[in-house]
Amino acid sequence: MVIDEDGERLGVMTPDDGRRIAADKGLDLVEVAPNARPPVCRIMDYGRFKYEQRKRQKKQHQMQTKIIKLRPKTDPNDLATKLRHARRFLEGGDRVRFVVRMRGRERAVTERWVAQLRDLVAKLDDVGTMTGRPQLEGGGVTATVEPRKEPARSEGS
Repeated sequence: MVIDEDGERLGVMTPDDGRRIAADKGLDLVEVAPNARPPVCRIMDYGRFKYEQRKRQKKQHQMQTKIIKLRPKTDPNDLATKLRHARRFLEGGDRVRFVVRMRGRERAVTERWVAQLRDLVAKLDDVGTMTGRPQLEGGGVTATVEPRKEPARSEGS
């Protein structure tokens, strides 16, 4: 079964006849339903078809949660690097989860680490918003940041 570029059925024909018709139009004969009886082929520009398929697949980006692990004694330069990574993840449309792991005596002053985590997340305010507040989980404190939705821009301003 051959279908032309406008979606009209040309009928059942041999593959050679279908290729000949496609070549006359400067297009390709592409098998779109090999399991159908008879197999369905379509006359189309195959390069354009693959391009649109990639474009459609790219549009379906699934939001992932990226985890960034910290320690209470993480160096300021390392924090800056981790913030840059978080910013890149948020701009890419992914969720970021900060995890501050504490050991031993560090657990006695959890409020200090919660405040440090809030300050860290505040630096990402322009690209993300914190969902909820930092929570104590297991041996650490966690905070999740969602990417900020683009505000609707008005034409008049």
